[in-house]
Amino acid sequence: MSKLKAQQDFANPGAGPVFSIRFLVALLLILGGIAWIVYYYTAVRVDPTVLPKPKSDGPKAIADLVRWNYVIGFGAFFLGLMVAAHPKTPLGRGQGVVVGMLGCFLLGLLWICTFYVISNNAAGVPVFNDLGQSNLMVGIAFMAVGFTYATRWE
Repeated sequence: MSKLKAQQDFANPGAGPVFSIRFLVALLLILGGIAWIVYYYTAVRVDPTVLPKPKSDGPKAIADLVRWNYVIGFGAFFLGLMVAAHPKTPLGRGQGVVVGMLGCFLLGLLWICTFYVISNNAAGVPVFNDLGQSNLMVGIAFMAVGFTYATRWE
């Protein structure tokens, strides 16, 4: 019989700090990615259904990026999730790995299923309506981040 490993408790001080620099960087990347997408969608993006096309209210540099804003936002979000998979963060050790892994897998599956259900009439769903078929890439990216957690699972 093999020896049972001692379970690491989330609040156990021997398991590592709850708030480390790496964890704060991960949170900043995640929140920054979400904020970038929300700011672009609500303040900078021009509604494509309005004719004649009005001018953007936001900064010209961000408005010129058009769909690259989603790459920047989702890229920062997913990078933050991957940074959070390190053992020095709460999501990178113990039960946090399972939560992160299953959470990313389920969110990816939910994103793809939602896209397929609303794909015929996505005009009223924010972000989904701009991404089109790129929604599949977002769902697959969620699952890819889930695999970064799976490599930490013991």
